[in-house]
Amino acid sequence: SLEIFLGCELKSRKEVVFNPEEDGFEHMLSLRMVCVDHSTNDEMHVIEVQAVIASLKPSTLPSVCLGGFEITPPVVFRLKSGSGPVADDYEENVYEVAEDYEEEVAEDYEEEVADDYEENVYEVAEDYEENDYEEEVAEDYEENDYEEEVAEDYEEEEEESHVKPKKAPSKPQTPAQNGKTPKDSKKPQTPLTLPEIKAKMMATVKKGVTLPKLLPKFENYMKNAFKVTDTKVRMWKWRQTVEEKK
Repeated sequence: SLEIFLGCELKSRKEVVFNPEEDGFEHMLSLRMVCVDHSTNDEMHVIEVQAVIASLKPSTLPSVCLGGFEITPPVVFRLKSGSGPVADDYEENVYEVAEDYEEEVAEDYEEEVADDYEENVYEVAEDYEENDYEEEVAEDYEENDYEEEVAEDYEEEEEESHVKPKKAPSKPQTPAQNGKTPKDSKKPQTPLTLPEIKAKMMATVKKGVTLPKLLPKFENYMKNAFKVTDTKVRMWKWRQTVEEKK
């Protein structure tokens, strides 16, 4: 920067204008002091620079220090009252305009704004994906929990429906003479074959009975109805192909 110390003399009905030409530099005016001299009449002098900055009188207040009060040109010095003369000391500061620096600052600002925008977009997308995943997990958990409750309820109903009252103990029968067994003794039942089980199930479906639709319930049904503890995979596949009456 360049500092130039200047001054002007103000008199009644006389203005001093400071307005440097445009030369590619920045100009700033810094006011230093206003004062009267020995030839100034002993009366009130009001000095105006854009606005009133001081009031002087030779006998009471001959000078005022303005301490570097800065004003941007154009500047008009005027003696609002009094005949003068009044001396006004000021300093002109000339600065070089750094266009390249301003462009760099603008580019840095644009880059920071772009980076902040991308970061915010990424955070929003990440939060959305995380919330979406949590919702899916919660839905799967609720669905599995519901299926477990349905299976438990069905097993309880099956157990209650298949509980048979105990028969009163019958009188013991003595075996017949000559090593012969009684005529009414029953032979042990042989397990049903898969085709026989399918036939009985189809007969049940035709009567309007609905077969279990879930695998745990179907296994429980096979165990209680047909004494089958090991449900074959093909039996479950066959159950899925059975169309029930509506």
